[in-house]
Amino acid sequence: MSNFSFLQNEWPAVYEAADKAANAVYPDPRTACFHARRALELAVAWAYKHDSALQLPYQDNLSALIHEPTFKTAAGEAVFNKARVIARIGNQAVHSARPIQAEDALVAVRELFHVSYWLARTYGRAGRPAPGLLFDAGVLPKTAPILQQTLEQLQKLEVELRTRDEKLATLLADKTALDEELQRLRVEVAAAKQAAIALPDTHDYSEAETRDYFIDLLLKEAGWALDQARDREFEVSGMPASTSLSRRASTSLSPRSRSLSGAEGSAVEGSAVEGSAVEGS
Repeated sequence: MSNFSFLQNEWPAVYEAADKAANAVYPDPRTACFHARRALELAVAWAYKHDSALQLPYQDNLSALIHEPTFKTAAGEAVFNKARVIARIGNQAVHSARPIQAEDALVAVRELFHVSYWLARTYGRAGRPAPGLLFDAGVLPKTAPILQQTLEQLQKLEVELRTRDEKLATLLADKTALDEELQRLRVEVAAAKQAAIALPDTHDYSEAETRDYFIDLLLKEAGWALDQARDREFEVSGMPASTSLSRRASTSLSPRSRSLSGAEGSAVEGSAVEGSAVEGS
């Protein structure tokens, strides 16, 4: 059973890419991240093509599309942040020689599950996934009869797929020239979207997990391996302390924190250190 079965009927291309990503998480993490980003690209392009409320940005690359204000409003902060995570991991997989771990691939596929849920809940015409639907990492295959793809092979595949993709800018440049079938689908999609908006979205998008991982991702990009306990927390000595207040310096980085400071007071005894990195604009 695939985590993405609910996509199969209405979004077969997104389903195919998502399923490839899921099947490669452990056997080939780099390829999994590539296909996760590919599935996101297809999902976002579908939304722009079929939702007339979305305004095409000055460029139709993935970053510009997900940052466009009408898309951010439609998707909401949780889905937007998940899309950013998938895009960044996917970019690393294709454009960086750094090793891609199965942990990163698992995150990419997990976040893709939530983005896919949003897509199907918002635009599904034949039905919507159940609000309580959960991502099940246990169904991901640990092995697969596939050869790991090299960085060069993935870069070549990226170029081939981009060449085949229809250009949104060309397709949507003249809305009066949209073919009758697309116009009909847009009317159906608009009705489905309004029906979805009328219902509260009770799905658990696991926003805290996304925030925590995104901080880790930025730190890894900055050169922090985060593969040792000392990368997150270690004891310091020689800090001034009073009888009622000990001092903690944020010389270690932890994704559980929410701010970055030089030193902070704590009513808890001890000198364990904890801090965080915050994304810049």
